Amino acid sequence: MNELKDSKALSQKRFTRFAPRYVTSGTHARGPELERMVEIVKPQPDWVVLDVATGGGHTALRFAPLVERVVAIDITPAMLDAAKVFIIAKGVKNVSFRLGDAEDLPFNDEIFNLVTCRIAPHHFPDAFRFVKESARVLKPDGTLLVQDHALPEDGAAARYIDAFERLRDPSHNRAFSESEWVRMLQDAGLAVEHTEKIVKRHEFQPWSERQSCTTQVVAQLVQMVENAPEAVIEWMQPSGFGTPGARFVNHHILVAGRLD
Repeated sequence: MNELKDSKALSQKRFTRFAPRYVTSGTHARGPELERMVEIVKPQPDWVVLDVATGGGHTALRFAPLVERVVAIDITPAMLDAAKVFIIAKGVKNVSFRLGDAEDLPFNDEIFNLVTCRIAPHHFPDAFRFVKESARVLKPDGTLLVQDHALPEDGAAARYIDAFERLRDPSHNRAFSESEWVRMLQDAGLAVEHTEKIVKRHEFQPWSERQSCTTQVVAQLVQMVENAPEAVIEWMQPSGFGTPGARFVNHHILVAGRLD
């Protein structure tokens, strides 16, 4: 239990420090996956939506004009405040904000038509608990829609890539493969209706700067790429490492499960 508390405290500490960067981050603010999320679930005007670990509030903002109301929650007060300022400045009035833990959602059973969570579960100490909590608060026929980092099915390559992500951001707990996400949703009583892979190419320098990586950490990250096994190289597709133009691929997954 102390380990879980320490992990969440680390996430709160780091996201308090970097909250403004996540509001302006291009990876979080833009991208075709936001539109794909809307296309996948086809939100209705009478829906009530819960956006878990809202971060900069971009998912809540995208769904707000399409539904009756959105509740945005985050475990980090500074992150929630940053999202609130950002969304209110856009003139949006049907988003409410609440401090909350993804693994212990502060809501009664069966009250949301849709639960979204975007680029966050890899920080959760117990992602399956989050999935079960999401299923609990969904109305019958409701949907959980998740976007997050994805790992290859090859276990050794997955562990290497996870270690690379964790070196850059110590609050990274672990990511999952497509089959692991499908199994988690199914084990929580959700029928998986959609999975979709997304390939995102990152410039290494701003990616590392967003977490204020030290020169030493940057050097270690570069070394990890240079020494990576072939399966990792195929997954990450790095180029130009050791130069200012270094780039690599980061895979995401979109997965939607409907409550049976």
